[in-house]
Amino acid sequence: MNLKLYFLIPLAIFLASCAPPQSEPGIGKAISWDDLPGWNNDHHAEAWPALLQQCKVLPKKKSQWEKLCLDAEALGQVNDETAQRFFESRFTPHRIIPSHKKDGSPGNGLVTGYYEPLLHGSLSRRDDYQYPLYAVPDDLLRIDLAGHYPELSKMKLRGRVKGRKIVAYHDRTTIDSKDSPLWGNELVWINNPVDVFFLHIQGSGRVQLDNGDMMAVGYADQNGLPYTSIGKILIEREQIPREDISLFTIQQWLQDNPQQARALLEENRSYIFFSIRKNAYENPRGSLNVPLTPSRSIAVDPGNIPLGSPVWLDTSYPHETEHTLQRLTFAQDTGGAIKGFARADMFWGNGEMAEKLAGEMKQPAELYVLQLNETAPLP
Repeated sequence: MNLKLYFLIPLAIFLASCAPPQSEPGIGKAISWDDLPGWNNDHHAEAWPALLQQCKVLPKKKSQWEKLCLDAEALGQVNDETAQRFFESRFTPHRIIPSHKKDGSPGNGLVTGYYEPLLHGSLSRRDDYQYPLYAVPDDLLRIDLAGHYPELSKMKLRGRVKGRKIVAYHDRTTIDSKDSPLWGNELVWINNPVDVFFLHIQGSGRVQLDNGDMMAVGYADQNGLPYTSIGKILIEREQIPREDISLFTIQQWLQDNPQQARALLEENRSYIFFSIRKNAYENPRGSLNVPLTPSRSIAVDPGNIPLGSPVWLDTSYPHETEHTLQRLTFAQDTGGAIKGFARADMFWGNGEMAEKLAGEMKQPAELYVLQLNETAPLP
């Protein structure tokens, strides 16, 4: 045996045993504000309305927010300096460590986007308006077994009664069939089935009615079946290159392949039910039940990032590689496709620019959660 190799093997084993273990995915140790990339460059006052919105509901759910919200509301409108000083006095930043890749190497955070689309519809089924948005059906059961099975607490269990059994609720194929079991439960009829499908993904939208009125709809419930990304399917089937996948390339594929479009949409068995929002011109409400603030509200996985948490994003705009998008956001929504630790979906609002940003955004990112201090001085 080579003498050099004889000595090197034990040395390598010793060094490996001394190497620090990989950090576990999740919320890491506290860091200083100076170590938060771009923190001093944000317009912190622009995040203030999102904080005030959630202060209307959060203290009722989390008592530790009571004092902070009282102080924030007392300040009223603030400038960037005052807002920054307030956040720094009440919170401590922690880096969110992404899950490792399959090969064990460090993972990456990811930020995507969503928006509030505009659809065209009618209150009656006629002419081109043939595709319904459904209200929550009466036979949909919400099943809560978390008291006996805590491991199910993060799952949205839904079902229906069939004889003496509770079975899975109807999937997309059944609901969208010509003999749909949900006939008579329609809120509004839409003129385009692809628009309906993508509204299910966005969660909220506005409908321009044929009588000139505007209707706003929002997520009310779902059928409980898992979400499947049709974009991922198109990548796996080599229909669209991974680097080109976006809302717009998927829509183009569906338009170019009408014979295959319905079968592809039905691959996503998850189905969303809607309710009519009272104010058609108010921004949609997220899972925290507060109106979302464009570019300052995000959807997260609430099992990893608690709703209401301030989250610092260090990422970029679509098609840019430099860290051009560094800002304070608030975790005020959730989404079926938003799973994992360092994962966020930014709400961009409505209109053409919001659609463009949401449709193209799939950016690598570093995420930092701001955790509330147990005791905090006045700003």
